[in-house]
Formats: sequence, C-alpha cells, structure tokens
Amino acid sequence: MPPSDLENVSTQTLLNELQRRLGDRVRTLMDAARKRRVILVGPPGSGKGTQGPRVRDDYCLCHLATGDMLREAVASGSEMGKKAKEVMDRGELVSDDIVVGIIREAVAKPECRNGFVLDGFPRTVAQAEKLESMLSDDNASIDNVVEFEIDDNLLVRRVEGRLIHRPSGRTYHTEFNPPKKAGVDDITGEPLEHRSDDNADTLKRRLQAYHKQTAPVIEYYRRAGIYSKVDAATEFDSVYGQLQEVLGPKPDSCE
Repeated sequence: MPPSDLENVSTQTLLNELQRRLGDRVRTLMDAARKRRVILVGPPGSGKGTQGPRVRDDYCLCHLATGDMLREAVASGSEMGKKAKEVMDRGELVSDDIVVGIIREAVAKPECRNGFVLDGFPRTVAQAEKLESMLSDDNASIDNVVEFEIDDNLLVRRVEGRLIHRPSGRTYHTEFNPPKKAGVDDITGEPLEHRSDDNADTLKRRLQAYHKQTAPVIEYYRRAGIYSKVDAATEFDSVYGQLQEVLGPKPDSCE
C-alpha cells in the first residue's frame, strides 16, 4: 500500500495488519497491556486486606496477599512451595527469590488472566526490583502503586478490633466494619477469629519496622511515576472511592 494511502486507513485496521504480520509477539504485548497490575502499600491495619477483595471483584483481578500465597504454595506442593517449605522447616526466612517465584506461579493461574492486586509485597527496594524483573520477562510492568496513608495511633484502635474469616480472607472490625451478626462471617456464617498478634505492643514494633522498610519503596515508585495515595483514615466507602479515582473506570465485564 502506497504511504499516501495510509492516512485514509483507520487506526484499528492498521493495528490489525500489524498484529497479523508480527503474530504471537504482538499478541503477547497486547495481552500484557490489557492487564492491570496494582500494588497496595500500607501498614498493618490500614485496610488493604479489606479493600483488596473489592478491587479484585470490581476490576476482575486476582487478589494476591503474600502470606496467603505462601501458605497455599506450600499446601499445593508446587515447585516453589516445596522450596519454601524446606526453608521454613529449617526455621529460616523465605528468600525474596522464592517469594517472587511464588508470585510468578500465582499470576499464571486463570483467575489472574486480567491482572492482579498485590498486597504485602514488595516491602523493600530489592524486592521491588526483583518483582519488576520478573514482570519484564513477560513484557509487563506495575501500573499503579497505592499507599494507604493513616496515623499510627488510629491503627492501634483498628488492629485491636480486627476480625478475620480465615478461609476466605474477609476482614471485619468490631467498630469500623462490623459483621452483620457479631462474631460470624456475613457470607458463610462461620466464626471469625481475632489474630493473637493483633495487639498494641506487637503493632508498634511492626509499625516501626514497616516505616523503616517501606519509605524507600514509596520513593522508588514515586520516581517511577506510578505512585498515588489514599486517605485510609476515612470510612470504608470513601477509601474505595479514592481507589476508584486512581484506578479509573471498572471494566464492563470480566471476559
């Protein structure tokens, strides 16, 4: 086709021709571009675990909480799960490479075909770099990093009243987000748990470590131009509204 005729051809037609010529390579790149990859950053009790499942459902993503992924990988007996179990059985910390490998296994599952919302990772710049390297192997990258900003004193109140439905990961709070019936999950009616480490002394130690570790990670993503923050001290629907402003319109369907 002569160059002078190209201006009369629609953009979609040109894209279709490009895809036809380059084949699988272009399809891989376009698939990666259509996906959404989100990281939620925030101290324990800031609401990531509550908002993450809602983002998952509305934006057709999978919700990846690193603690849950680690337990599931070990239980499933996957390659990375076996490596993690060996390390844990020795009483050692699971390495960044193993955690990234578990994330790689998780995002390859069908439920992650549209992308993911990642909660609890990365916590250091080294982890952020390893995650970026893993995604770049698939011509992908992180789209949004959202920090849940909240005062430490409010977190103490939040964490001490937190309740968890362990099988699903749903979280509640006796004051801020109570279940419809005290002590039981809204969906299944099963009992809710209060984690033993959800207390003021433990939280203060965790917050100190969180702030020391995470400040450089926030700066890393700020420089990358993909960082935003929400006021996590506001009520549940207000926080979610702020998240929607960052993430943009929800998809019409999950197909």
